[in-house]
Amino acid sequence: MQLTRASVDESKYILATYYVKSKTNLFDAAMAIAIGQSVGNPNIRNKWETDELFDNHSCLIISTEEQNVSLKDNKSGSVIIAFPIINTNWKEDGISHLLCQLMGGQLDIDIIEKCKLLDITIPDEVEKHFYNPKYGIPGIRRFTKVENKPILGAIIKPKTGITPQTLGAMVEQLVEGGVNFIKEDEILSNPSFCPLEERVKIITSIIKGTNVIFAHCINGDPHTVLKRAKLVHKLGGNAIHVNVWCGLGVYNSIRKLDLPIFMHFQKSGDKIFTNDKHDYAISWKVVCKLAGLMGVDFIHAGMWGGYMSNTKKELTDVFNILHKRKVMPVLSCGMHPGLVGAITKNFGNDYMANVGGAIHGHPQGTLAGAKAMRQAIDGNFGEEYNAAISKWGLVY
Repeated sequence: MQLTRASVDESKYILATYYVKSKTNLFDAAMAIAIGQSVGNPNIRNKWETDELFDNHSCLIISTEEQNVSLKDNKSGSVIIAFPIINTNWKEDGISHLLCQLMGGQLDIDIIEKCKLLDITIPDEVEKHFYNPKYGIPGIRRFTKVENKPILGAIIKPKTGITPQTLGAMVEQLVEGGVNFIKEDEILSNPSFCPLEERVKIITSIIKGTNVIFAHCINGDPHTVLKRAKLVHKLGGNAIHVNVWCGLGVYNSIRKLDLPIFMHFQKSGDKIFTNDKHDYAISWKVVCKLAGLMGVDFIHAGMWGGYMSNTKKELTDVFNILHKRKVMPVLSCGMHPGLVGAITKNFGNDYMANVGGAIHGHPQGTLAGAKAMRQAIDGNFGEEYNAAISKWGLVY
């Protein structure tokens, strides 16, 4: 049955908006999703499926057509599926099981040629089981003592192969250069030549007494990531960096440890499932909503004008979602001093400019590279900034 949104009690459902293309018609595809992702086989009914079971546990189909055009008249288009929240133990099942429902068995159904999750609406009854950011934008700005301008972030390069001592020497220069945040690259986790425990001890001693956030990479399988998050806190670290390949639900698990550390969500690899060019995809905007719900403080939101570059509209939409959740958007992948002014003009100052190559690849070295970025953000241009502009150019 095709329902209108006004006829559904939204407090009892998560509403998922899809773009779907069907071999037959949109109604058939929507029905396959609604039935197949809740009570049973999308094509075959059985005696165990009572009316009461369907009433309480089946998904509902809601047309997004403004004039109530039948879904049977179209092979492709948008449709909203309402997922009963009763089907999930929100305290324990969390994000992983939610995604199993939202983007699961329908990807195996032959009549569905394309299925893209475009948006989700989450009721308060579900929201209350999630923590949201422990610090977020307000806490980040309080800790770093940076107001009314972008946060300056730095990335450790080389990505891997360095010793803890080399890492320490690099961090000393970055701190001296005026960065507010430093993260280890996602390639560095816990290799034998640069173990996490030794890194945390060295870095903690360097940044002690400063207002610098240092995010240690703790990538691994979920049980290991949780163990490493606890270790970083125990040894005095103040932040962690977790890549998306550790699993979307792991951010929720870390946040529910309620440790007094900042959490950075690193997106590299997400386009495997967020690229809109694919037949099956989850919108990056949906991932950002979930990231805020789960409580990350920073997220690599995308980039504008770098070697990765989103459109202004794409990035503005993402910023709006993240700012609503108090999550700090991080721009990275080609950031350099010559981009800061244009980015701030287009997107405001509530973001972090995260820089790797343009700091360490500065003609005068890492310390000068950090100073050049500091000067770009503060508007106090010096010789380091001028050298960077000569190398990378200035975008207006």
